[in-house]
Amino acid sequence: MGLFHRPFIIRVADIDETMDPQKPPYDEVARVSRLKAQAVEREPEDVVIAADTIVVCCGQVLGKPADEGDAYRMLSLLSGRDHQVMTGMTVLRGDRCITGTEVTDIHFRPLSQQEIWDYIRTGEPMDKAGSYGIQGGGALFAEKMNGDYYNVMGLPVCRLSQILKEITEEVG
Repeated sequence: MGLFHRPFIIRVADIDETMDPQKPPYDEVARVSRLKAQAVEREPEDVVIAADTIVVCCGQVLGKPADEGDAYRMLSLLSGRDHQVMTGMTVLRGDRCITGTEVTDIHFRPLSQQEIWDYIRTGEPMDKAGSYGIQGGGALFAEKMNGDYYNVMGLPVCRLSQILKEITEEVG
């Protein structure tokens, strides 16, 4: 069937995604992805892919905003600064589990209050880590990027393809 033509089913993992603020975000986002993968029902031959994405700026972990005020706070923090987008990803098949974290560095240009509020009013930031979508209006803010663009969208597909190849070859 090959890497490009695999049927899939989406299953939502019902887990507590709370991260321990005393532990490194890099490790915590990987842990949450592993919990998601382990929580879904599966058959032994199934390949499970789970991911979780966060934004880290000035030592603060930015998940999805609670409301518009929280989105404004996050986007104001990101304005004119560097930050990291971290996606924890787990691939599980049988007894084999591969978990890791992909990091992409982003720099936002300085944003005006008006730009931030105009963007928030689109509704786009409300379900995204760090309150922006790089594949949408948030692209207007990202001045520089070092790393995987698809990681910023939430799934580092290049790394995922390498892990899928590894895990399917090992099991057979």
